[in-house]
Amino acid sequence: MMFASDLAGSSYLDYATDYRVQSAAQLKIAGEFGLDHVSVISDPCCEASDCGGEIVYYDNEPPAPLEEGAILTDKSTLGSLRAPDPNSGPRMSNRLLAVRELAEAVGDQLLVEGWVEGPCAEAADLRGINRLMLDFYDDPGFVRELVEFVVELGIAFARAQVEAGATMIGVGDAASSLIGPSFYDEFIRPAEQRLVDAIHEAGAICRLHICGNTRVILPSLAQLGCEIVDVDAMVPMEAARHAAGAEQLLLGNLDPVRAILNGTPDTIRAAFANCQREAGSRYIVGAGCEIPRGTPLENFRAIVEYARTERGLEADA
Repeated sequence: MMFASDLAGSSYLDYATDYRVQSAAQLKIAGEFGLDHVSVISDPCCEASDCGGEIVYYDNEPPAPLEEGAILTDKSTLGSLRAPDPNSGPRMSNRLLAVRELAEAVGDQLLVEGWVEGPCAEAADLRGINRLMLDFYDDPGFVRELVEFVVELGIAFARAQVEAGATMIGVGDAASSLIGPSFYDEFIRPAEQRLVDAIHEAGAICRLHICGNTRVILPSLAQLGCEIVDVDAMVPMEAARHAAGAEQLLLGNLDPVRAILNGTPDTIRAAFANCQREAGSRYIVGAGCEIPRGTPLENFRAIVEYARTERGLEADA
């Protein structure tokens, strides 16, 4: 996101809010580095903004929801809240235009990744994350109603992006790493399952990204049927493989700052070789989370070059 925006010489405000700037930046980074996909993820606020939540926009940082301006500060508002149409909400429709432009540009040569917020993350954006964490204890009935609202919104947005040309939908549900396995299995996992199933029914594959330490919920994540599950740097890849099982395709999990921003091409290649050894053949090269702006170009190139080599485990041995 920010790495691509900087490479293209655009402000991040323009990247996040103008589909033409974003698609041009994605095509530039894919072309210069030989990437195998382009993506429309820019920030977690598209859905919340179009629902009426207060969002803070910065010139050169990602937009962020303002907790005190959350649309559901008063829980009773949920009863009258209407889900925006993805084709007419200003932020959501901008993302659809980015998907459409990228799909037209790359055809079937690259994966086009759409993006939606997952049930826990979007609930946190609409309610405020601190209020939501207390709601799990204080008002579980409200949490169920809120999650039902956001999963229907996510399904509609995902379907619209697939119709616009997305071949993969990323689901970002970072807040899920904060609630523990019991709340996750009771409140969030069933909603994520509905979202994943709807993405598959629409004809796309699904990538699940949950920032943070997901070690205790990885066995549940592996049962959702996502084609790709991201692993953040907090979870050792060996532990992730053990928790997720042999068949789940895992992506990750180098620390974006310590390993990639502050690393060298040699240390990056060595770290990925270790990830590959621990993850086995069902593995995709990637960072644990967002590639930071300011990452040296040679470091980013080392990621791509490692992914494209034929070294593999047998050759390394």
